Amino acid sequence: MKIVLSGGTGQVGTVLKRALSAAGHDVVVLSRRPRGQDEVRWDGATLGPWAGEIDGSDVVVNLAGRSVNCRYTPANLREMMDSRVHSARVVGEAIAAAPRPPRVWLQMSTATVYAHRYDAPNDEATGVIGGTEPDAPGYWSYSVDIAKAWEREQETADTPHTRKVALRAAMVMSPDRGGVFDVLSRLARLGLGGPVAGGAQYVSWIHDQDFVRAVEFLVARDDITGPVNLAAPGPLPHRDFMRALRAAWGVPIGLPATRWMAEAGAFVLRSDTELLLKSRRVVPGRLLDAGFTFDRPDWPAAADDLVRRLRGRAVR
Repeated sequence: MKIVLSGGTGQVGTVLKRALSAAGHDVVVLSRRPRGQDEVRWDGATLGPWAGEIDGSDVVVNLAGRSVNCRYTPANLREMMDSRVHSARVVGEAIAAAPRPPRVWLQMSTATVYAHRYDAPNDEATGVIGGTEPDAPGYWSYSVDIAKAWEREQETADTPHTRKVALRAAMVMSPDRGGVFDVLSRLARLGLGGPVAGGAQYVSWIHDQDFVRAVEFLVARDDITGPVNLAAPGPLPHRDFMRALRAAWGVPIGLPATRWMAEAGAFVLRSDTELLLKSRRVVPGRLLDAGFTFDRPDWPAAADDLVRRLRGRAVR
């Protein structure tokens, strides 16, 4: 198959491109800064020669969007919104104009669309969309607005010959340098991987190989459209998540952090505490109902595998 990955040079795009290319697919990456012969320039906002790659392709996966690993200033939040909405809109325009449109368009979304909650898991059918939680900082609602606007662009695109799926992805855990697993592992190995603000908030995640398998599953299943949660079936409280990660690294102690300590650390790292403090209790209802099976459904075993692979890369 010919697969077009727009915005495919980030962590998730790297994971997908590596796996899909290894499986024998022709993978073309749309990038603002193309470097290889299989990368094509685009600006993520306007139609251009890159649209010719979509014409005749089998699958389009749009991953484009400014990284959320930043300070949530008004300017950064606006850039996060615009980069996602504009890229989804122009991908829809390219598909609509293609004489031979792809049969499926997978649009990246986020599990952050669900409410900050502890009481029950969020699946696609009964999950609570966030934005009005009384116990969450007001600016967190903007992240939900971004997710809803992102999905709305795909929903309203006039692409009658292309099936559309929105990937409400949790954190994708891979051993790649600079990814979320790498960052959390560094904290754990330094003895700083304890619970933050009590650690009761839920962490939703998905192992990188299960993420790839889920994408392949959704490409093959012509009966699935709309939002799909890409998250392992075992979200767990932050304190337990970090305990398992420390165990995988053989680190017995993790210093806890209060909310204000997390705020100070996020400021130094130019990141935001929403990434740590929002309780994301998300489960993959539609995937499980469709018969998808996870190779790594539980975090302790997934963490062990990721640590082994990360260590192996360090040795090489």
